[in-house]
Amino acid sequence: MSKRHQMKYQHYSVEDFDSYDCLKLSKRFYLVLIFILRGYIVWLMSVTNMRDRVGIISWIYPETSLFYLSLFSGAVGLFVVLIISLRRPEAAKWIQVSWQHCRKILITALIFDLLTHAVGYFYLQLLSLEWLIMQVVLSTGLVLLCYNSERFRINLDEFPQKLPEE
Repeated sequence: MSKRHQMKYQHYSVEDFDSYDCLKLSKRFYLVLIFILRGYIVWLMSVTNMRDRVGIISWIYPETSLFYLSLFSGAVGLFVVLIISLRRPEAAKWIQVSWQHCRKILITALIFDLLTHAVGYFYLQLLSLEWLIMQVVLSTGLVLLCYNSERFRINLDEFPQKLPEE
């Protein structure tokens, strides 16, 4: 093991690794994914609410067009969830290639989400300026999280490999 390789993992303990000796996914990764998938999360919460199925959606998304825009922009996040669920040793080549580009995919999803909100503000008059500014701040912060996390970088460099039998 090279000295540079050892330095990369020096801040992590045994509990930080999964069963394939890969560093467990960064919490920042999940945070970005949750933000991108928020429309689907709200939809699942509303489906499980037996009393008022549309109450949660209408409370969080007063304008139904915003909800649909959120679902539309979150579709890219669903692709990332698929990649995570298929990320295992001997996975198909397209999964391995997609995994290496997950940061770019997530950032593209964040930008696309921001663009849908900009369209909602400028063309459809669905949002307030304050809401759009909040979206810009959140999206910018999440993009910075994607680039400022060493663990995130390590996660994307690794891909599970089949471990030798003991």
